[in-house]
Amino acid sequence: MEAFLVSTGIVALAEIGDKTQLLALVLALRFRQPWPIVAGIFVATLANHALAGAVGAWVTTVLGPDLLRWVLAASFIAMAVWMLIPDKLDDDDRPAAPRYGVFGTTVVAFFLAEMGDKTQIATVMLAAQYQALFWVVAGTTLGMMLANAPVVWLGERMTRLLPLRAVHVTSALIFFGLGLWALLGQF
Repeated sequence: MEAFLVSTGIVALAEIGDKTQLLALVLALRFRQPWPIVAGIFVATLANHALAGAVGAWVTTVLGPDLLRWVLAASFIAMAVWMLIPDKLDDDDRPAAPRYGVFGTTVVAFFLAEMGDKTQIATVMLAAQYQALFWVVAGTTLGMMLANAPVVWLGERMTRLLPLRAVHVTSALIFFGLGLWALLGQF
């Protein structure tokens, strides 16, 4: 249960202000069809995080426990630094014309935008750390949905309510704490 709760919390926080959250906002404003967008985000996230979790589980079979502890600690601390660099949606990341409908466009755009993203990297690290693939993927997927679904439904109004800098600093502190915890051998 710890793997699920930690994964949910970390990804929900890390996703606030992330480029995929901005993509969710762009999709919502462009298509104005929340249900297919939310369903597309769910499918894309589940597929992306299942792959990332599988990589994290595989890493534990390759690295010994001591090396894994150092890699995880360094990765969590690197994520803390990365959290302090806000994402923005590049012009190239705008969704294509809805050739595949709103759902298909959302699945493809979201899956590709999530490749190499903070939350995907966090999923790899959490799966390696907890060695509980199902619970980590379920938690990270729920975290993504908690952060993105309200953006789709509430759109632009929600982006004015949250001080993104404070959320990024809080997320960075959590990742840094997890890095220190891993260094001390508590994971």
